[in-house]
Amino acid sequence: MKDLHLKILALILVVSALGLCYYKIDRLGVPLTPQSSAQVWTAEATVRFNGEDQSAKIDLAVPKTPPGFSVLDENFISAGYGLATDDEGANRVVQWAARNLSGPQTLYYRVVLTEDQSAHRDRTLPTPTYPDIPEYSDPVRAAVFTLLDSVRARSADTSSFAQELLRRFNDPSPEAEVKVLRDEAASSIAQVEQLQYILAGARIPSRIAHVLPLSGSLRHGSLVPWLEVYNGERWLAFNPRTGAAGFPNDALVWYAGDMPLVDLDGASDASVQFSALKTSRDVMGLAQQRARLLNSDVLEYSLLSLPIATQNTYKILLTVPLGALVVVLLRNFIGLRTFGTFMPVLIALAFRETELLWGCILFSVLVALGLIVRFYLERLKLLLVPRLASMLTIVILLMAGVSVVSHKLGMEHGLSIALFPMVILAMTIERMSIVWDENGPKDAMLSGLGSLAVAAVGFLVMTHPLAEYLAFVFPELLLLVLAFTLLAGRYTGYRLSELWRFRSAARAITSKG
Repeated sequence: MKDLHLKILALILVVSALGLCYYKIDRLGVPLTPQSSAQVWTAEATVRFNGEDQSAKIDLAVPKTPPGFSVLDENFISAGYGLATDDEGANRVVQWAARNLSGPQTLYYRVVLTEDQSAHRDRTLPTPTYPDIPEYSDPVRAAVFTLLDSVRARSADTSSFAQELLRRFNDPSPEAEVKVLRDEAASSIAQVEQLQYILAGARIPSRIAHVLPLSGSLRHGSLVPWLEVYNGERWLAFNPRTGAAGFPNDALVWYAGDMPLVDLDGASDASVQFSALKTSRDVMGLAQQRARLLNSDVLEYSLLSLPIATQNTYKILLTVPLGALVVVLLRNFIGLRTFGTFMPVLIALAFRETELLWGCILFSVLVALGLIVRFYLERLKLLLVPRLASMLTIVILLMAGVSVVSHKLGMEHGLSIALFPMVILAMTIERMSIVWDENGPKDAMLSGLGSLAVAAVGFLVMTHPLAEYLAFVFPELLLLVLAFTLLAGRYTGYRLSELWRFRSAARAITSKG
């Protein structure tokens, strides 16, 4: 019953940790690796028109949950205008309104986006009605149905049907029926409208997607028409000029359908010009901004909200459980012997400043000198508490002496010996001397070397950039460490060192069998 309780507790910890971690990654865009920056696009639409000395309303279609992107921020730059936004099916419209407008006017809409892999490029809404077959004129009717029959014979579904139609329509040496239909499409938008006209003959719903190609620095840009067809489940996008499926990674879907980009009431001579700029921003800053847009308090009440100095402290402290995990693995499953449980972790923390090689050398020198003094104190027959207090004083004096000598010899690494935890060192020396007296120098040396080895492995784990990043940004993952250590607390099987120690007995049993 106790085992079941422990397993349920461990399962709850694992599910909680992975669930919160998934939310941060999928919804807030927090990266799993310590990236320093991410690409951000700023797209701007400039609307120019003339006022006619009367009240005016200006409607502009703007992006609504653009596929492949996450909106970080948007601004409506329009001093002196009333502002309202409204959803119209798959699109979103912003309306500016003002009284007694006269002369040239300029409005701006600006949106800041970052690439978001979770924002699927295939869209499902809105669900369209199937179009009626148009009343084609006689020559056009023959050309349309001849082309549709030929395309249908060479396709298997809506997607392949659309691609085959686009291939035929854009063929440099078109067939006669295609030539008849294509000659009527003088512009790119007219070409997509003609494709819609043809697809209606097969009763396939289609629409125009107006796309803004993003680049490093776009000036005086315009929207490019794209073709979308409905396959009964979702809208599929195709390049009307090449037939390639899907939107490009650098394509921002501004709006879809036949509605005008800008609609004026009480004004005239409207024009819209687009520009875009690509920059880099801090990844965690983007995640925090996205969390605010989603009204999520997960990052607002995270360690990222603490002062920078406190954050730097926790970046170190949150790696301590990883060092403790190393101790559990090496002691309970490998069988290395150490002096104490937390001494290797604290020594590993000191190695952050001394570096690993010099840390091991300084630790060995200090313990060796401390053992010599400890053996002398043994002759004085002191009680336990005075002996430990004396040992602590001597350890501090030894640390100061090693620092002075190393400085005089030009070895500046010796100065960092002051970062070693002196109380832990004093207790280690005391424990090592007791083991030396009771079990001999071999066991004492093995335990000392084991402690140093565990500290070295713990240092490598605790200072790994990925481990530091995950422990600080995803502290909930430490619940996984807790779940594992709880389960490891019930492990009573053989350790790896014991299998090696009893190898001769195992061979004897095997040979008898």
